[in-house]
Amino acid sequence: MATLQLDNIVKDFGDTQVIKGIDLEVKDREFVVFVGPSGCGKSTLMRMIAGLESTTRGDISIDGVRINDVGPADRGLAMVFQSYALYPHMSVEDNMGFSLRLAKVKKAERREKVLAAARILQLENLLDRKPRALSGGQRQRVAIGRAIVRNPSIFLFDEPLSNLDAALRVQMRIELARLHDELDATMIYVTHDQIEAMTMADKIVVLQGGVVEQIGSPMELYHHPRNRFVAGFIGSPKMNFTDVEVLDANAEGVAVRLPGGGECRVPVDGGDCRPGDTLTLGIRPEHLTLDDQGPLAGKIVVIERLGGVTSLYLEHGEREWILVADGDVAHRVHDEVRFTFDPACAHLFSADGAALSHLHRHPLVDIDRKENRAQSGSGGQ
Repeated sequence: MATLQLDNIVKDFGDTQVIKGIDLEVKDREFVVFVGPSGCGKSTLMRMIAGLESTTRGDISIDGVRINDVGPADRGLAMVFQSYALYPHMSVEDNMGFSLRLAKVKKAERREKVLAAARILQLENLLDRKPRALSGGQRQRVAIGRAIVRNPSIFLFDEPLSNLDAALRVQMRIELARLHDELDATMIYVTHDQIEAMTMADKIVVLQGGVVEQIGSPMELYHHPRNRFVAGFIGSPKMNFTDVEVLDANAEGVAVRLPGGGECRVPVDGGDCRPGDTLTLGIRPEHLTLDDQGPLAGKIVVIERLGGVTSLYLEHGEREWILVADGDVAHRVHDEVRFTFDPACAHLFSADGAALSHLHRHPLVDIDRKENRAQSGSGGQ
């Protein structure tokens, strides 16, 4: 496989700058996901890597070799699009082997490569079918197989699951994770779905407005978001936010007054905070706990029962909260409830949206990093 390096990548469309100086390293055999809202520049960045868009400024390198002036067909990459783009008159086998046929690969070698890819993707019994006789998930596997037979240095996936229903998306996420493990491949994946990013990635690149907001492992972004945007984008349901007043602050924590008058001390570095400052408190729904003596209150307006868990949507004045409770919680719509949280799980954000640094890193983040280092090290041997 291969490493990819982006150095100060900029892309202008006329007077509009859509990619604003991105630096990124993708390691050998790493699964990297670009995630962000529509219009953030993730697909444009992918297309520049593939050679389908030129860069305005900056360098793209594979294994240390600059490829800005190398055509898409000569970069050694394979791209899987949202659209399956299969030839309807060709069989599955012919679709998968078409690029090899264009490259004048001998028929016997071509068939051997197609059969090997079909075994990986569990398509052996479908090789004689036409695309119209396949399900959406099977068509997407054929499109992936077409990429596999080329033995690319890097696989590129541009929102490949967007056309599938919910159940098939879950199945294909599992299959793509398994495929990455089997091929020991370098993969870059674009999606607007943070659940896809969290469940598949070794490393997530969060983009907004053509800028990288944060790069890190899934659990690093979940437990230690760099700013309010990342905190609100990563995690489902989304993080709760509310303004709080600083009562006391130092390098060992920040004491704040909660809505309703309660107080708590959050273990973050508050060396730059002053009493009277307004900060934003962030708490994930799964970190809120129903408690009759809790400092926070709200009226239930919506209940989503999902079996193992139940999401309670709460209102208190103009403030809204989401609380994830046990699946068997007995409360009903219009009930008034009180709730609390562990301050160690809370986040504080300054007026410009930057997160105040947590004093204690979550242990899962370090485990995540060790696993990624081990995978990278084994891949390089």
